Amino acid sequence: MAGNDAPICIHPQNNKLFLFRGKPLVLLTATEHYGAVINRPFRFERYLADLAVRGITLTRLFILFRELQTPINPYSPCKPETPDYVAPFERTGPGRALDGELKYDLDRPNGEFFARLHDFLSCASDHGIVVEVVLLSNTYGDPIWELNPFHSANNVNSMKAASWPEYTSMRHEDLFTRQAAHVRRIVEEINHYDNVIIEICNEPGGDFDKLPGSPTREEVNAWLDALITVVRETEAALPRRHLVAGQEAFSYSPWVQPTERSFAEMDYDVVNIHPLPNTTYAGSSFDMGDFMSKQLKLRAVRDFGQATYAEAKPLCYDEDNVASQYKDHDGWTIHRKRAWTTLFTGNHYDYIDFSIIPLRETGTEESRRHIRAWVSHLSRFMHSLDLIHSKPLRGVVRTTPPYAIETAFGVPEKRICVYLCDEREIAAARGLPDSAAPSPDAGAPIEGTVVLDLPHASYRASLFDPQTGLSSPSVTIDGGPNTQVQIPPFVHDVLLDIKRS
Repeated sequence: MAGNDAPICIHPQNNKLFLFRGKPLVLLTATEHYGAVINRPFRFERYLADLAVRGITLTRLFILFRELQTPINPYSPCKPETPDYVAPFERTGPGRALDGELKYDLDRPNGEFFARLHDFLSCASDHGIVVEVVLLSNTYGDPIWELNPFHSANNVNSMKAASWPEYTSMRHEDLFTRQAAHVRRIVEEINHYDNVIIEICNEPGGDFDKLPGSPTREEVNAWLDALITVVRETEAALPRRHLVAGQEAFSYSPWVQPTERSFAEMDYDVVNIHPLPNTTYAGSSFDMGDFMSKQLKLRAVRDFGQATYAEAKPLCYDEDNVASQYKDHDGWTIHRKRAWTTLFTGNHYDYIDFSIIPLRETGTEESRRHIRAWVSHLSRFMHSLDLIHSKPLRGVVRTTPPYAIETAFGVPEKRICVYLCDEREIAAARGLPDSAAPSPDAGAPIEGTVVLDLPHASYRASLFDPQTGLSSPSVTIDGGPNTQVQIPPFVHDVLLDIKRS
């Protein structure tokens, strides 16, 4: 059942945080690939119960989008087999859609879909889990566009033919009218839930030079703006107002993911940015790693988060897929490091855990012991902090042990948490330039001295292990400029936790 409180909102005392049911909240997840409702065999009750046990706070839900398995994008809940795909529209025929099943009637809502949607949102609400409901998505190419109910060959509603890039534009009035009606219907259905954030479109893009005449970024942004308005106007007549998340359109050619308009101009409450190469902000470009590359790129992850922290809107590193294809210790370690670094820049983090699929809704024994446990440790540590008053602490750390990159977070003069992490790239990383070549020593033990500038006071310092969730006994240190703390050998990462006595 839906909560009785106001919906999740921006925290009034810290605009980088969320307020949910009276408590500050960081959004963090190792989530299934967003198909819990559209994929009939997926037993989402098991999945959501596991999230709750682990203290994971977010799940993301695609409402319409369905995609295909590829060699580097594995099977997932968002890739249901055709008979198992549950769309928002009934399949009535006459005639067959391109996937071989009956065509859709876009005027007839599918009762099974909406029953699953409400069951999912109610179950998530009971567990205190926030759901980002994603209304639409890029369709990427003809094979995926041909799975979409709005494709002219897939429905009985006399839709005009449109190319896949035109799906995220207003070039076809009949298509946009159908999209807007879909958005209104979903927004009305989910309005009474307090655990919902609405995203307009996943990964919108323009300027696709391989298909001459395809929509520009400006056209895609105008489409996004129009759908944001549909959400706002729909909710204006309803009891609750929900946060709206998203990003401006990226450019395919050349590839660039700009962010300034998302933060400053578009009517988003929350900015979702995929941590990818050539993500730009304030004249700088941040290379946060190639898709499914097993790159770490931790310095860029940190620097982008710190650079944008002054913006008024919360930022979520949405759908981090830099190593998610790799269901092994190395891939999971990369995402643990990126998750800690992201949260210590004051932002939020979403990683797709491809170990979660239908009939295996809590992952594998290995993923439960590793990435799912590690995300649990991170969530519990973050929510033990004074989040309202905590912030990134740049300039506190003067020096670190060799090969360790630091990200500091906490309350100045009260609690300083320094995340120390081996930033060397592993040998399995693909596509790295010579300037960032893999190191054969990545993951070898690191030790040395951390030098910090602290106010003059007495402190208790301990070490927290992100892999076990355990802390060492604390020792007393005297603060002041150039305070030195000796760090014993650690592998991959460790947290130095300094509390004023």
